[in-house]
Amino acid sequence: MSAEKIDNSRRAMRWGLTCEKGECVERTSKNGKEVIETCKFKPTIKQVEENTQDPQSCHYYLQKYEALVAKHSLWNYHAFFQIMKFNKKLFEDYLDRKVSVFDEAHKIEDQIIQFVGFDIFAGQVDECNLNPDRYDFTDLDSMISLTDDIAYSYAKKIKDIKESPGFENDPDYELITRLERRYDRAAQAKIDISSDKNNFVVNDPVRDLNGNFRTISVKPIDVSKFANEFFDTEYQIFMSATIDKQSFCENMGLKKDEVAFVDTPKSPFALKNRNVDLLNIRRLSYGSTEEDELEVIRTIDRILDEHSDKRGLILTSSIPRCQKILRYLSPKNTRRIRICHSKNKDGKTQDEVISEHASDPTGVLLSSSLWEGVDLKDDLSRFQIIAKVPYPNYKEKRIKAKMDKFPLWYTSQTLTKLLQGFGRSIRSEDDWARTYVLDAAANNVFFKAQQMIPKSYYDVLGMDE
Repeated sequence: MSAEKIDNSRRAMRWGLTCEKGECVERTSKNGKEVIETCKFKPTIKQVEENTQDPQSCHYYLQKYEALVAKHSLWNYHAFFQIMKFNKKLFEDYLDRKVSVFDEAHKIEDQIIQFVGFDIFAGQVDECNLNPDRYDFTDLDSMISLTDDIAYSYAKKIKDIKESPGFENDPDYELITRLERRYDRAAQAKIDISSDKNNFVVNDPVRDLNGNFRTISVKPIDVSKFANEFFDTEYQIFMSATIDKQSFCENMGLKKDEVAFVDTPKSPFALKNRNVDLLNIRRLSYGSTEEDELEVIRTIDRILDEHSDKRGLILTSSIPRCQKILRYLSPKNTRRIRICHSKNKDGKTQDEVISEHASDPTGVLLSSSLWEGVDLKDDLSRFQIIAKVPYPNYKEKRIKAKMDKFPLWYTSQTLTKLLQGFGRSIRSEDDWARTYVLDAAANNVFFKAQQMIPKSYYDVLGMDE
């Protein structure tokens, strides 16, 4: 196997230049003894620091170590938080930085929560020979017992394999390493959850069409006590166009009197380029009537007619609402629509759908997931319709528990997503698009969250300074 830098990952896979084994460090047997071997293509961080690494070194580790030894570096959240959570001591000499900058700070909680709690999958339960019917998937203590049983099962598997007659002659260290990782994860989760049971909630299990268990997650309500371990520099700068100081400090466990808040007084984009029409068609909620829903869809149809020669975007709150909008639009406007989610039924990626949209002069994207993280600049979208306010789903147990404990959080999350949606189609000072908000519930959000709204949105919302 050789190491080579290939910019296109699909091409790298076709050429056979990906790392198929995936084990950088593994245990093997030599002369009847267990030895630890490191992949010959994996450099050490010291070699990268001294620029003595082999030119054929693994591109992944070259990039990672070059970032760590550099005076400044750019990371995605998952890669950086992985180091801060699991490898801080290993790389502590390279993590002593004065300042860290966190972009899109309104999404930090979603990143942290990936590293706290436990996700249990049907495959794990099967692998551990456990009967899911023995556990109550609505009860935290029962889920702690399941987590403990999973850890015990992996520990027993490791012991049985090591003591088996064939292990000494033909040891499978790759299997042992994989089982040990799973044991460590389950054992640590059991400790974390048991030590603070009031801070964890069991979400409803996901089941297949036959009602069989597929997966369940146990997640913390309050991430503030875990957040500090990810922010370990003297100064931190959190950046977002839609951040609120009070709610953010509460959520991240930051002391408000130790935090300076910079609120840009005015948007750099001209008001005429980003007008927002709050149409107040109908209030959409769980108690909305069918007529409320249809009147909103009829309004969408009329707006599409008004912009018949332009590309646009329709945002709503769920996949079923996307399907309902598509079902009741007029045939001519239905033909313009492309439903776009992070995962699509036809297997197309979000980027592939947007690429198709770019080649359709009157195409319109319809989505419940494009509220942020997508760049529909210039002619990719000249109008956008917000059909439904994107309230977090309070029927999800963690969201309900968090809403009860932190009422500000729920309002802040809704406002943040709504304001993020405003910016999908206006990406530069010269760009322009018109935004239509149809759900009358938006007014209630802006009223409740008036102290949280950034000043740069005052003009489009008709608010006084």
